[in-house]
Amino acid sequence: MTLTKQLWIAVALVMALAFGCSIVVSVLSARDYLQNALQVKNIDNATSLALSLSQLDKDPVTMELQVAAQFDAGHYRFIRVVSPTGEVLVEKKFTGEQTLAPRWFIQLIPLRAEPGRAQVTDGWKQYGTLTLASHDIYAYQSLWNGTLKLLAWFVFFSVVAGLVGTWLIRWILRPLGDVVGQADAIAQRQFLTIAQPRTPELRKVVQAMNDMVARLKTMLAEESSRLEALRKKVTTDEVTGLASREYFLSHLQEILHGEEFARVGSLVLVQLSDLTQLNKQLGHTRVNTLLQGLGQALRNSGEGRPGQSAGRLKGAEFAVVCPTFVSATEAAMDIHRNLTDAWLPAWLHEAPELFHVAAVRYQRGQTLSDLLLHADEALTRAQSQGPNNWYASEEGDAHPVLPTDQWRTLLTEAVSGGRLSLVFYPVVGGDGKAPIHEEGLIRLQADDASPPLRAGDFMPMAAHLNLTAPIDLKVVQLAIEHLRQSQGDIAVNLSADTIADFSFRRQLTELLAAYPDICKRLLFEVPEYGVFRHFDAFRELARALKRLGCRVGIEYFGQRFAQGERLADLGLDYIKIHPSYVHGIADNPGNQEFLRGLCTLAHTLGISVIAVGVEARTDLRLLADIGFDGATGPGLRQ
Repeated sequence: MTLTKQLWIAVALVMALAFGCSIVVSVLSARDYLQNALQVKNIDNATSLALSLSQLDKDPVTMELQVAAQFDAGHYRFIRVVSPTGEVLVEKKFTGEQTLAPRWFIQLIPLRAEPGRAQVTDGWKQYGTLTLASHDIYAYQSLWNGTLKLLAWFVFFSVVAGLVGTWLIRWILRPLGDVVGQADAIAQRQFLTIAQPRTPELRKVVQAMNDMVARLKTMLAEESSRLEALRKKVTTDEVTGLASREYFLSHLQEILHGEEFARVGSLVLVQLSDLTQLNKQLGHTRVNTLLQGLGQALRNSGEGRPGQSAGRLKGAEFAVVCPTFVSATEAAMDIHRNLTDAWLPAWLHEAPELFHVAAVRYQRGQTLSDLLLHADEALTRAQSQGPNNWYASEEGDAHPVLPTDQWRTLLTEAVSGGRLSLVFYPVVGGDGKAPIHEEGLIRLQADDASPPLRAGDFMPMAAHLNLTAPIDLKVVQLAIEHLRQSQGDIAVNLSADTIADFSFRRQLTELLAAYPDICKRLLFEVPEYGVFRHFDAFRELARALKRLGCRVGIEYFGQRFAQGERLADLGLDYIKIHPSYVHGIADNPGNQEFLRGLCTLAHTLGISVIAVGVEARTDLRLLADIGFDGATGPGLRQ
């Protein structure tokens, strides 16, 4: 029972008790007063009337008229004159309605006023005895009206007291509601702080919980910083700040075989002409400065281009993978322009023959060794064209590029015409047996003759045309239809640009609200770069989805771990680690150490950790030992 209901019951009981006591005291006091007044009135009226009758002639008519006149002038129950022998000489009685007060009230509070008596004389002889009793109907009516008024006032003040008490309780307990909300948020893995209330008792509770949240966030920030430093150590080249060879090749392997990016892209190699000679000519410190500038220029070239990443393959050889460039020529020109504009001018007078750029096209399914061999051949061609020059090879299946208008028509008709579908891949538990859910990946059937396009083949163009929202909404509808006809749970992906669309968030919540049972089996994932790109929008969406009963996670997690402490108040259910950390995990102790710390930190926040891109079931035991709760990848789909 709520405190408000308890307050109303308490007010009702107290006021009822007060009313009972008050009514007893007031009614009994009034009854005694009225009873005495009636008693005195009876005596006075009897004496006065007896005196009048004694002075009159004693004929019956005169006596009758005098008694009748007195009876009609006052309010009497009866007036009676009895002779000394007991004969009733004159008698008048009231025979009308007695009172408006209920009979039970009259019986409960009787008025016992004695009738007035006086002697009527005839000269010196006794004529008779006069007895009269004033009517008590008005006394009862007065008592009844007073009781009703008292009851009305008590009811009024009871309501007022209840309303005021309710308001006071809500005002006093408002901070308690905040405390409950904070506790619920913490239970949902949303670590929030609230303002401290004025009430001392609640202030201590709030302060303790706020301190706990602050300590947790501090611990999370410190651990995030430590893990970020460890991540950089195992995945980043110390001098240039670019990806290390192992990490870059792992990332490139995921692009060649994963779902995230288009089937065709470009790989660019950048090679310094003679690093040994540069060290002799410029000195070690100056060469490090040169390399740092090169790394910064290559990183800047990828800003705003999802998936573009640069790494250091050898001492003087660097690589940039460009998933958004179908044309190797355009990729080579872009990297060359960035270097000649932002980096080369500062060193041209000291090292006029500084670098070469080569670019080749890759396609999904191509082996890593074949791609690197092809790139080395292109680099040899670039070196033959002179210093600070570039060469691009457009060999390979480029796949015809559709004009923008045709893409718009294709994507629009795909949403309305049933050309979108989902394929499902298992996400298994740590033991590799029971699936914890399935991941629904989108496919687009562009035409009947071609195989379905993966998300990476058309979603970048959908983002360019602002069509990701209707596509994502269609994906959710397809997932709901599948869940209505099957068992288990399904995870679907939302695009980075979609979550920033307020209209989409509203339509999504309205759609899900119609399927409360389905929501418990539906999981939503957003890529990490989209989460931090639209963090406030993602937080709002995550909380809305959690209220509906859905689960929320982040996929491809680990590229922006320096901002990981911002995830403390999102209430995430799980994260899926970027495949670049998982490829070759058995032979990479550095990644193992980093991922072990990441899993420990995530588990502290109640977040499950899932490995993505697992290539063999033999890796499952190691992943479970590291701390992963689940895994998915091509090696687990057979």
